[in-house]
Amino acid sequence: MVKLKQLLLSPIYKLYERLLYRQIKNGEIPKHVAVILDGNRRWARSQGLNVWEGHRVGAEKVREFLDWCWELNIKIVTLYTLSIENIMRRPKRELEELFKLLNEKLDELLEDDYPKKHKIRIRFIGRKELLPRCIVEKVNKIEEKTKDYNGHYLNIALAYSGRAEITDAVRKIAQMVKEGKLSPEQVDENIVSKMLYTSDLPQQEPDFLIRTSGECRISGFLLWQIAYSELYFMDTYWPEMRKIDFWRAIRDYQRRHRRFGG
Repeated sequence: MVKLKQLLLSPIYKLYERLLYRQIKNGEIPKHVAVILDGNRRWARSQGLNVWEGHRVGAEKVREFLDWCWELNIKIVTLYTLSIENIMRRPKRELEELFKLLNEKLDELLEDDYPKKHKIRIRFIGRKELLPRCIVEKVNKIEEKTKDYNGHYLNIALAYSGRAEITDAVRKIAQMVKEGKLSPEQVDENIVSKMLYTSDLPQQEPDFLIRTSGECRISGFLLWQIAYSELYFMDTYWPEMRKIDFWRAIRDYQRRHRRFGG
């Protein structure tokens, strides 16, 4: 019944998709989009599935979402996929399945020509030392393999926390002061920004942050970088997100007037 409904609605969605594209194609497109990929577990439960099956469907959605971004020529995408809190608090079985899935997806990235085709430089941000060694090794290989690409930038937050990122930045600054490489008077916002995980991006600050699943909070994501970002919360669970949902979000972004405190 669900598939029949989707089949009947498909022409309507395609028509609406074309209409949306005409509305947004000539508007301002964000250069940097950040996304909190939320709702995998709740979607799985709503379908009568195990929670890790929701993570698998959510992981499959990422490639599709990236294609939507490249279609609009969005330069930078940062995805919040696994927090430090997730690692510390999720059930052991769920984490085992998550790491198994992550291993599979990293293998795909190593073998796939997708990053080369789109010239995507891939970075993994977070406290990698909290991840299994086999995952860290693959993460490092992917970063090395894609380091010279500059068509697009994809940042994947793994074992990430905004507070941890700022704490790590403060430690680096404190060490530089201790070694005499920096005086306390020289420490300013620019110095802090240079110490963040995102320091080597052409634009650190996201123009637009999206969270799926209906939750209206940022959960510690890019706390320093999103000071002036536009925020958008959609009710759709991440595995169910459609192109029209994303493009409606972009249309909403284009209707806003960004003042940056002015």
